[in-house]
Amino acid sequence: MSDMRRRDFITLLGTAAAWPLAAHGQQAAMPVIGFLGFGSFDTFALYLAAFRKGLNEVGFVEGQNVGIEYRWAEGQYDRLPQLAADLVRRRVAVIALPGSPPAAVRAVKAANAAIPIVFSVGGDAVKFGLVASLARPEGNATGVNFFSAELVAKRLALLRELVPGAARVAVLVNPADPERTEAVLDDAHAAARATTLEIQVLKASTSSEIDAAFASLERADALFVGPDGFFNTRRVQLALLTMRHAIPATYAAREYADAGGLMSYGTSLGDMYRQVGVYTGRILKGAKPADLPVIQSTKFELVINLQTAKLLGLSVPPTLLARADEVIE
Repeated sequence: MSDMRRRDFITLLGTAAAWPLAAHGQQAAMPVIGFLGFGSFDTFALYLAAFRKGLNEVGFVEGQNVGIEYRWAEGQYDRLPQLAADLVRRRVAVIALPGSPPAAVRAVKAANAAIPIVFSVGGDAVKFGLVASLARPEGNATGVNFFSAELVAKRLALLRELVPGAARVAVLVNPADPERTEAVLDDAHAAARATTLEIQVLKASTSSEIDAAFASLERADALFVGPDGFFNTRRVQLALLTMRHAIPATYAAREYADAGGLMSYGTSLGDMYRQVGVYTGRILKGAKPADLPVIQSTKFELVINLQTAKLLGLSVPPTLLARADEVIE
């Protein structure tokens, strides 16, 4: 073999030997998403599927070309800042915080100015201090407004349509999320002043406090459960308590009605998680949060559990049934 052919052969061997190393290097470079969830893996499995669906729409599949580091607050607001700081230390490529309170998003922003953030909040992201404007967020954060607090008046109107004789409505809120609680109560009192409703405020941030709140109901004709991540994790408990106390209730998401709650009206949380997944994937592909406008949710669902209505002795007006997106029979 000539010297030239020998050198070419050695070069070819060296290149072939390097192929596995190059492939290994590409695998090691797989981007990692930091996912901060308010509930737990079990209680939020449906939402995780929607988040992954959004990632898939832009070409990312968990375990194939993207990794996900999960952190779960288990329904405890005070755990969020520590979990967020852990993801920042992990140096993930992007942090997704679907459904987290504004305070948690601000904590992540304060902890880092480089890692992109995709949030979803139930209110005005500008008012909460998360972005400079909805059209041009600036900074390293963008996301979704899924309109939870803003729908209070609409939900109360639907509740009165279902229970026309209701004069006193108990409003259950979580003081552990003071910003959303304040917004919900402001809107509830404003709606009550515009009608003849009387509002009774109940507060709970633990499972035992939910039990205590129901025990303290004072002649309430109906119950308005405020939008809250912790309440979502306790939706079965809430449905059972409303049946035990024989009180009609309205909730912020269809998952409550699926669990036995009477009626829900609000943004599709599954669609919201999907949108967060899409934005997370777009950022992984190179988009900058500052160039991605904050999305306004447009998919809303009215769900009525007719089985629960019958057990409570309620007759649902045909006009309300006709407007429902789904009736559970």
